[in-house]
Amino acid sequence: MQNQLEKLNSEQRKAVEHIDGPLMVIAGAGSGKTRVLTYRIIHLLENKISPFNILALTFTNKASKEMRNRIDSIVSNNISRDLWMGTFHSVFSRILRIEAQRLNYPTNFTIYDSDDAKSLIRSIIKELNLDKDIYKFSMIANRISALKNNFITHDKYNNHNELVQTDKIAKRPDFHRIYTLYTKRCLQASAMDFDDLLLNTYKLLDNYPDILLKYQSKFRYILIDEYQDTNHVQYLIIKKLAALNENICVVGDDAQSIYSFRGAKIQNILNFKADYPDFKSYKLEQNYRSTTTIVETANSLIQHNENQIPKEVWTDNEEGEKIIICKCGSDNDEGRLVANTIFEIKMQEYAQPKDFAILYRTNAQSRALEESLRKQNIPYKIYGGLSFYQRKEIKDILAYCRLTVNPNDEEALKRVINYPGRGIGNTTLQKLVVYANNKNTSIWNIINNLKNFDHNINKGTAQKLEQFALLIQNYQAQLETKDAYFLVEHIAKSSGIFNDLYNDKSPEGVSRFENIQELLNGIKDFCENTEKNSLTEYMTDVALLTNQDNEKEEDLNKVTLMTVHAAKGLEFPYVFIVGLEQNLFPSMMSGDSQENLEEERRLFYVAITRAEKRLFLSFATNRFKWGQFIDCEPSRFLSELDSKYLEKTEIHAKKKEKFFKQKKQGIKNRFEKKNLKPNIPSNLKKVNTSSDRS
Repeated sequence: MQNQLEKLNSEQRKAVEHIDGPLMVIAGAGSGKTRVLTYRIIHLLENKISPFNILALTFTNKASKEMRNRIDSIVSNNISRDLWMGTFHSVFSRILRIEAQRLNYPTNFTIYDSDDAKSLIRSIIKELNLDKDIYKFSMIANRISALKNNFITHDKYNNHNELVQTDKIAKRPDFHRIYTLYTKRCLQASAMDFDDLLLNTYKLLDNYPDILLKYQSKFRYILIDEYQDTNHVQYLIIKKLAALNENICVVGDDAQSIYSFRGAKIQNILNFKADYPDFKSYKLEQNYRSTTTIVETANSLIQHNENQIPKEVWTDNEEGEKIIICKCGSDNDEGRLVANTIFEIKMQEYAQPKDFAILYRTNAQSRALEESLRKQNIPYKIYGGLSFYQRKEIKDILAYCRLTVNPNDEEALKRVINYPGRGIGNTTLQKLVVYANNKNTSIWNIINNLKNFDHNINKGTAQKLEQFALLIQNYQAQLETKDAYFLVEHIAKSSGIFNDLYNDKSPEGVSRFENIQELLNGIKDFCENTEKNSLTEYMTDVALLTNQDNEKEEDLNKVTLMTVHAAKGLEFPYVFIVGLEQNLFPSMMSGDSQENLEEERRLFYVAITRAEKRLFLSFATNRFKWGQFIDCEPSRFLSELDSKYLEKTEIHAKKKEKFFKQKKQGIKNRFEKKNLKPNIPSNLKKVNTSSDRS
């Protein structure tokens, strides 16, 4: 380990070698915080701290996986598997499965993702005959989530007169009924949504002193990544767990706090010293990622924020090229500019598509960019688009798996009870839903015990329901004896999903069948690389996966398009930040308070600091919105950047074609020179750069 410590700078090393007592590490962009967290864990292990006594919480599976891999590359015996390391939701779900009975949940409870939650809310709104245009299920889902994260459960809602009045004014007086039914139905289905994983963990620690002491004693050393992104519930859970030993290390950057819309509280990191007065603090200010120009430009922006922890990020990297600010006539011109610039850099600097990222404030901005990239035959991917696990065929087969593990899972049952078709229609399903609610039980309990209930379902349909129940019982009988791969393959074949997809020879059908094969490949890999390879373990693991956890190799070498929020934690050699206009970036919603404006500025800071070598900023004077062109003004943030690091240019609609043709002709001329460098890849010599495809 001594050799490893020599790779750290002085501040990084101090943070790593600090063992006991509260510690706050302020880690500027690109300053090596993951390395510090990893080496700190290794240092604890080498000081005879048991891995079972270390809790490390991250915000993404990708971050925890990277840390595990680094630890295993330095420390032998795969010791990282004994650490309690993972995302907040994955670690807390693990605790809840152990202690579930205290909260009247079975250990095999289902985790509802956001789609499951919205589907249940949509069903409740329909059952109550409410106006779906007033009670929009996405809005209701977000409101329920926000209330849970502020500890306002359905039974406490009426104690908050302001909330009640707000819903009355908005003409949604039945919101409380929806919230109450949603909570009841989740419990009835033995399901927790993502917010419940946090809320129920807090309830567990708050209501049961013996459980609190158990985990306080267990987690003697706690490490939190991205502490500025924690919300109020996460903050309170961490505070409770750390109260006994106070060996808590938080790492974060207040300048990158950009998730207030999810409930993140920047005050958690700003007020750390108030919670732990005897804390130690170290600042990681050396940036290893970006050029001096990019770092200094970011510094010149963020200094306009008043609410921050003072620091001066610096770098020993090269000065680098100036930042290009381009004024475009329209969003279509902007798209062409970006695509042509990427084309030029690829040719000049032999860059790969994966080296480029295009960042925007809202997803709607991707259209013009996508069109321009397609015309240039530049491969791209939309980051944060449809996840592999959100595809219909994958959700269908996983619903069978969920039902096998937890037959009370209402959303899973409704999804597959008539897929593939077995003659159980919506009318029957609605009868079952109403009957189960009246009896205060689950739909599965009705189906599994039809003869014991006085239902009004005809004999033929009843037989079909009994056959469906037998199918699920067959899967359940193998749950403890077969591994996940065997059981899921059996489910796919015996349920009829395999045949249904195989018989569809359309391109879409073939793709869906291939996706099922890919899912089985992933399950096979899971079974071969984990000790606990049951379907129950796999479903716990897959419920908490995110989009980036399933990136395929063929998707990696593409230009990345994403919102700035999605880009946090990533880095690219070449970055384009588009749409830098007032009321877009900063957003229209940010003008009502200094606090919101400062968060938008932090968001722009995050965008700038994703770039390693080159940074391009652009705005349009006209943008197509709501079916018409509107005039746009440059973002106020552009005027806050230090002008000595900037180079401004302007592309007018009338001269854009000439401009782009001149650029491409220049590239062609360079390639035709006799003194072409011999190390240029052969495939570049054959590229036809003369045609203008913009």
